[in-house]
Amino acid sequence: MANVSVKTTSVAADTGTNQTHGGALAMVTTLFFMWGFLTCLNDILVPHLKAIFDLNYAQVMLIQFAFFSAYFLFSLPSGKVIEWFGYKRTMVTGLCMMGVGALLFIPAASVPSFPLFLGALMVLAGGMTLLQVSANPYVAVLGPARTASSRLNLTQAFNSLGTFIAPYIGSVLILSGTLLTAAEMTALNPDQLHAYRVEQASSVKLPYLGFAIVLFLLALVISFYKLPVIESAEPHRGEIATLHDSVWKHKNLVLAAIGIFVYVGAEVSIGSFLVNYMKEPYIAGLAEKVAAKYLVVYWGGAMVGRFIGSAVLQRVSTRKVLGIAAGAAALLVMISMLNSGHVAMWSILAVGFFNSIMFPSIFTLGIDGLGKLTSRGSAVLVAAIVGGAIIPELQGILADRIGIHHAFILPVLCYFYIVYLASATNEIGHSPVMAGA
Repeated sequence: MANVSVKTTSVAADTGTNQTHGGALAMVTTLFFMWGFLTCLNDILVPHLKAIFDLNYAQVMLIQFAFFSAYFLFSLPSGKVIEWFGYKRTMVTGLCMMGVGALLFIPAASVPSFPLFLGALMVLAGGMTLLQVSANPYVAVLGPARTASSRLNLTQAFNSLGTFIAPYIGSVLILSGTLLTAAEMTALNPDQLHAYRVEQASSVKLPYLGFAIVLFLLALVISFYKLPVIESAEPHRGEIATLHDSVWKHKNLVLAAIGIFVYVGAEVSIGSFLVNYMKEPYIAGLAEKVAAKYLVVYWGGAMVGRFIGSAVLQRVSTRKVLGIAAGAAALLVMISMLNSGHVAMWSILAVGFFNSIMFPSIFTLGIDGLGKLTSRGSAVLVAAIVGGAIIPELQGILADRIGIHHAFILPVLCYFYIVYLASATNEIGHSPVMAGA
C-alpha cells in the first residue's frame, strides 16, 4: 500500500487459514491496557470532582457524558482516517491525541474548573476513539475468523487489567486528601473555597502528567514497529469510491450497534455509581477512599472473565456465551436492587465478571462479514459507545429523583436487550446482507 510505511509488512488475510501474528497482537494489546486504565480512572474522578465542586449526580455524570460523547463525535471521522492513513498511523495519532488530553488536566486543575476538566476528558476520549476504531477490528482480522471473538477477548483481558489496576492507583494518587462535606464548604468564604478546590484538584496533576509521557513514548514505539497490513480489511485509498455496499445492510452490525450502546451504558453506569453506592449506610457505609478500592473487584472480575472467556469461546458459540452472561448480569443487578447490606454490595460487584465477554463478543458479531467495510463498521460500533455518555446521565437523573438504589433498573433493561441480541444475531461466519436496507 502506498499510504503505509514501506517498513510495514503486508499480509494477505485469509479468513479461514490465516495465522495469528503474535508479535503484532502483543504490541496492539498494550493499547488496550492503556485505554482501559485511563477510562477506569473516570470512576475515581466522579466522586472526587463531585465533592470538590459540590455537584449532584446529574451534574457529576457530565464527566461520563463528555468522555463518551467524544466517541460519537470522533468515531465516523476516525473511520475515514483509517481509510486514508491505515491502521498503524491511526493508532499513533490516537496515542498522541490522548497524550495532549492528559496534559490538559494540568491547567484544568490549576484554575480549577469543572468545564475545563470536561474539555480535557473529551480530547483524551477523542484520541481513545481513534484507538478503538483501529485496534478492535485490527485484532479481529489478525488471524482466523473463527477465533476472532476469542482473540479480541484475550486483548480485552489486558484492557481489563488496566481497569483492575486503575482504581487502586487512582485512590492512592487522586483521593489522597481530606475532603470537606457540603456543609463545611458552605461555611468557607470565597477565597478559602477557591484555595481548597485548588489544593484538592492538584492531586490529578502529577498522575496525568505521567500518563501523558507514557502515551507519547508508546506512540513513538508503535510508529517504529513493523505492524502487518491486513489486506482483506484495510481499504486502499483508490478503492474507497468502489465500495458501493452499505454497512447498514448488515443485520449483525445494526443489532450489535444497539448492543454496544446499551452494554457500554450499563457497564459505565454501574462503575460510575459504585463508590457512592457503597458509601450509603444501608449498603456498606464505606468511606470514599475505601469504597474506591473495591472497584478492583468489579473491574478485576471483568479481567478474569475475559481470560476465561477467551478459552471458552474457542469451543462454545459466541451467541450462547453472550446470552448467558447478559442474563446473569441482569439477575445480579436485580438481586442488588432487592437487597441491602453486603448482599447488595457483593452482587453488584459480581456483575463485572459477566460484563467481561460482552463488548468483544458483540463487536466481533457486528463486524463479521464486512470485509473492506470493516473500518466503517468499526466506526459505527465505536460511535455506539456514546451509550456510556447517555445512559449514566439518565441514571444520574433517576438517582436524584428515586434514589441511587432503584436507579439501577436502567442497567437491567440494557442487559435484557443483550439477551435478545444474542438470540437474534447470526453466528460468526453466517452473517447475511439484509435485502432492501
